[in-house]
Amino acid sequence: MSVTRGGSGADTGALAGGDAEIGYRGPTACAAAGITYRQLDYWARTGLVEPSVRPAHGSGSQRLYSFRDILVLKVVKRLLDLGISLQQIRAAVQHLRDRGTDDLAEVTLMSDGVSVYELTSPDEVVDLLAGGQGVFGIALGRVWEEVAGELAVLPAVRAEDGLIAGTERDELATRRAQRTG
Repeated sequence: MSVTRGGSGADTGALAGGDAEIGYRGPTACAAAGITYRQLDYWARTGLVEPSVRPAHGSGSQRLYSFRDILVLKVVKRLLDLGISLQQIRAAVQHLRDRGTDDLAEVTLMSDGVSVYELTSPDEVVDLLAGGQGVFGIALGRVWEEVAGELAVLPAVRAEDGLIAGTERDELATRRAQRTG
């Protein structure tokens, strides 16, 4: 399995996902990425997608995922839904991790079922399809917009104090209030 990169792409650093001190707890990351908590936990424990804002430090600690982490979670989910093997997905995720965040919104991932290709221009997409190789594609810019839309209505957490940005209540406190009320 290989990931092939083509083109140069435009710099979209302004879309890099915001404040590095803001993160999203597991249930919020699951809701935004469309995955189960069990998948999230497994992928974190196996190193597929680890939380970059705050990793778990033993029992009871909360992982915090960045915008980019959630973007990758959503891409992993889409690749799994398309029947791509976990081994191929791991290679694609490692490639995205190595690549950084500068211009992810300009990238399209395509696969022929064996390799995953990173395409950054419409000409490259046409070339791949003309060769009869492309089977499916995932435009990361569109996934980026979907994740941003989901997270706009979900709670964020400040890494240093654990408070939800913009509110005084966390998810657990909300659940407790609902049970007792």
